[in-house]
Amino acid sequence: MQPAPSVSAARRGVLSRAFHCTALAWLATLPGTAHAQSPLLAVASAIPRAPRHTVLVVGDSLSAEYGLARGTGWVALLEQRLDVERLSARVVNASISGDTTAGGLSRLGALLKQHRPTHVIIELGGNDGLRGLPLADTQRNLTAMTRAAKGAGTQVLIVGIEVPPNYGRRYTEEMAALFTNVAKAEGTPLVPTLLAGVGDAEFQADRIHPLASAHPKLLANVWPALKPLLR
Repeated sequence: MQPAPSVSAARRGVLSRAFHCTALAWLATLPGTAHAQSPLLAVASAIPRAPRHTVLVVGDSLSAEYGLARGTGWVALLEQRLDVERLSARVVNASISGDTTAGGLSRLGALLKQHRPTHVIIELGGNDGLRGLPLADTQRNLTAMTRAAKGAGTQVLIVGIEVPPNYGRRYTEEMAALFTNVAKAEGTPLVPTLLAGVGDAEFQADRIHPLASAHPKLLANVWPALKPLLR
């Protein structure tokens, strides 16, 4: 029976193998040796790189695919568009049906900490309007969300929404204006209204949520404002 190798001998073996791997890695960088790539380098090159950008969408039912088959809403279409454009980005959809600006503000801090996004899309305010909540509170919440996201080092895109005209001309006009007010005050890009170009026949029976067939239009409204931020 062979005697067990000494600690120093075992250590020399480890150092030898480490030197061998380092030498192979160096040789693979020399001209004419690309065909002789080591298994170690092959494994390393096969590991997918982390996306350059993380886009966090904080919205309500318009972004949460309410009444739609999964994967057919505008946020899912955004993921597909990023692939087509070969942009290194992943999308985190943190939208919740029925959410308000107050709800979004209350959970934004945890979302920023968990996902560490490079970009935040805020699509909230519609439910504030439908509930007739004070617009001053809505504007204050959107401002706080924008500042919190910017404070975490992200770029922010605000997406506006319009309420039905039966809420009265003054309320609907003030609702539309508050998104512009926040975007101007905070220096952030703005999509004036997510539902621009969606016709009456393109809504679900509730007359609030677009059909899946209309969601490419929603993405078409968002994409021109978002794309420059991803370069």
